[in-house]
Amino acid sequence: MTLNANWAYPTSIKFGAGRIKEIAEACRAVGMKNPLFVTDRGLATTDIAKKTLDLLESNSLGRAVFADVDPNPNEKNAAAGVKAFKEGGHDGVVAFGGGSGLDLAKLVAFLAGQTRPLWDFEDIGDCWMRADAEAIAPIVAVPTTAGTGSEVGRASVITNSVTKEKKIIFHPKFLPSIVICDPELTVSMPPFITAGTGLDAFAHCVEAYCSPNHHPMSQGIALEGMRLVKTYLPQAYADGSDIEARAQMMSAAAMGATAFQKGLGAIHALSHPIGAIYNTHHGTTNAVCMPAVLQFNKSLVNEKLASAANYLNICGGFEGFCDFVNKLNASLGIPKSLTEMGIKNMDIERVVDGAISDPSAGGNPIKLTRENTRELLLSCC
Repeated sequence: MTLNANWAYPTSIKFGAGRIKEIAEACRAVGMKNPLFVTDRGLATTDIAKKTLDLLESNSLGRAVFADVDPNPNEKNAAAGVKAFKEGGHDGVVAFGGGSGLDLAKLVAFLAGQTRPLWDFEDIGDCWMRADAEAIAPIVAVPTTAGTGSEVGRASVITNSVTKEKKIIFHPKFLPSIVICDPELTVSMPPFITAGTGLDAFAHCVEAYCSPNHHPMSQGIALEGMRLVKTYLPQAYADGSDIEARAQMMSAAAMGATAFQKGLGAIHALSHPIGAIYNTHHGTTNAVCMPAVLQFNKSLVNEKLASAANYLNICGGFEGFCDFVNKLNASLGIPKSLTEMGIKNMDIERVVDGAISDPSAGGNPIKLTRENTRELLLSCC
């Protein structure tokens, strides 16, 4: 199978090994002459970042870099990024990296032309309509992990550094104009990042599939995304140089983020405040919480996940699906609990507060209350 194609859904995607060489062409296609390359600190000095910057510079697009991005990016990172964008006279953003870098990059492109403060655009009601859409700078996204799918998302997850809450900032034009998905950029991911990001993609697909909201297109995408993760994540984990496995996981990541237009649920409602307060890796936190959330939702997702198990060639219906998840986690070195993950003396009530107010909670099959969320969280500990 030749895993190389141009897609127009949900945005323009150039998919295939080696396609990073088209980065300058992509920038010019959206009108960029002086892009700001936004990534995280860890990636900024890597060979893949240097190669991409060389391609930009050799095509007279400069090599301006902003990399002051925390693992869970916050409003301070955003303000610094906007400052760099304005001072450099930039006209667009190249978003390069995993979820943190991509989310922050998209936010910089969004905020640089706005006059209202960041939190005015939180994903509540129609707050996104407060933005000046014409002032949003163009974005070309280049994912270097296969998990969040932020490259095809219309939002950024940003931590409020004061309240330690993760907030979702939304606007339709957060969706990058062009995405370059080059699996060669992911081969250097260490196994534990491959596992955590891959299981993030899986969590997106599982929660979208289980959401009670009606969206048949997302439902189908979520189901096939689960199949790709089931088949190819173990291969990518075992052999990071397996380009086919890496490519299929990049597809699964984009599919998960496309599918969760249908909704997320308690996995993300829990992992957002946990990550904000304890600075845990998002995908790994999702994986730790998933088994307990599946059991929590059993009464309303039993038949649905039994159907998914059948499609995935998993025996045993709902319980077979849950057993598969437990075994997959174990095979990828995922901790069995939040305590094993390193969280000691958790502030239970604070996490519960964050979970029930998180936008993801609204997509959970069973309504989250203070009492049942507390019980759920304790079962994850």
